[in-house]
This record gives sequence, C-alpha cells and structure tokens, in this order.
Amino acid sequence: MKVMVSACLLGDNVKYNGKNNKNDALLAFLKDKDVIKVCPECLGDLKVPRSPSEIQGNRVINKEGRDVTSNYLKGAEKTLKIAQNENIKVAILKKNSPSCGSQKIYDGTFSNNLIEGEGITAKLLKKNGIVVLDEDNYLEYKW
Repeated sequence: MKVMVSACLLGDNVKYNGKNNKNDALLAFLKDKDVIKVCPECLGDLKVPRSPSEIQGNRVINKEGRDVTSNYLKGAEKTLKIAQNENIKVAILKKNSPSCGSQKIYDGTFSNNLIEGEGITAKLLKKNGIVVLDEDNYLEYKW
C-alpha cells in the first residue's frame, strides 16, 4: 500500500527550525509500505530554516509578520498533484502544522495555543478524498 508521509516525521531536517520530528514507531510501522515522502512547505519554496508560521484567519503569516499564504497554497497544490499521480488514498502528516495539521493548529498568536482547525495541505487533501491522519492517530485507521 502507498502512503504519503510528512518528510519531517521520517527524519528529514525540513522543519522551520532546521530540525525534524522523526518518529521511530511510525518508521517501524511503515517498513512494509510504499512511502511517498513530502514536505508541503519545501514544495512551496520556503527555505530551511525559516521563520515559524501560523494561520490567522484565511492567511498564513510568519513570525515576522510576512504573509506566506501563497507559499503554503503552492505547496498544498504540489502535494495534491503528487498524491493524485501516485494514487494516494491515505496520508500521515505532522499534527498541528499550518500545512499538515489535520485536527488542531496553532491559533495564530505564536503563543503555543492550539485550536480546532486544519492546515492548508491537510484541508486540500481531505477535500479531494484523501484520508489524513497524524503521528498520534494513524493506528486507528483500518490498514
């Protein structure tokens, strides 16, 4: 089975701070699956490292106050295109991310406060029929 996975969860240093969110349990789970690795922010031409960003209304703003919405939209569109080309039905994306969060995101105040919501890429994938999970709930899916 093919599954799309956030590159940071696989150990790639693509997080805003130049680090990763490597998840060993997830890596073990994925060992017999065909993994398609993506980082929507990198696909949207954002550099590593980069200023952290959060969703404010229907815009994505970085900590310096710069509107980076177009980068996030570009990354989401490219991620969707990859998913469609690879016939992806399920994605495991980084929770709470302004791109990949599928249940909660930061509230846009850069104060570590989480709210109900979805990242730009997660929302687009879901809208196009792809199941979006995160590193905490992927085992709940009927694989």
